[in-house]
Amino acid sequence: MLALAEAVSDGRIPEAEIALVVSNIETAAGLERARELGIPTFVHSHKGHAREEHDRAMATELHRTGVDLVCLAGYMRLLSPWFIREFEHRILNIHPSLLPAFPGLDAQQQALDYGVKFTGCTVHLVDEELDHGPIVKQSVVPVLPEDTVEILSARILDEEHKAYAEAVALTLSGKFHIKGRRIIAA
Repeated sequence: MLALAEAVSDGRIPEAEIALVVSNIETAAGLERARELGIPTFVHSHKGHAREEHDRAMATELHRTGVDLVCLAGYMRLLSPWFIREFEHRILNIHPSLLPAFPGLDAQQQALDYGVKFTGCTVHLVDEELDHGPIVKQSVVPVLPEDTVEILSARILDEEHKAYAEAVALTLSGKFHIKGRRIIAA
């Protein structure tokens, strides 16, 4: 979220603003950082709520603030099919692997365990399957013999910050179309 806020501030995501930071966890560090930057926040705990009920509350607030694009950044819950349809082709997620390799949790550890020579990050449109939607942007990161999860994760995170900003800028520009699972820049 902070990397996206910086990209908006320095013009890498032109003519954009972060309208709202949403979390389901009241103590999420990003909320305090957003407030420090003057970005409105909304917290709605998922505890005690069915998934769709929770997602409808989030959607109501997102619509109220006029959000055009939902960017998942550290949001670790699956979204309901209803929410995905409500914001169809307007939800981006970033994942620390070159999807379709290593979906789900602990992608960096999966890459190390598998012994790949390259991994990276993927920004994709969200669909109803986990880490699956059409790929907007990918960045490659070499896996070095001395890498630990922490070292590899830090190198991937550097690429995530760049790739996410580029993907958001492209998506907001509308200068692309979707053909099957492919994003074609115009």
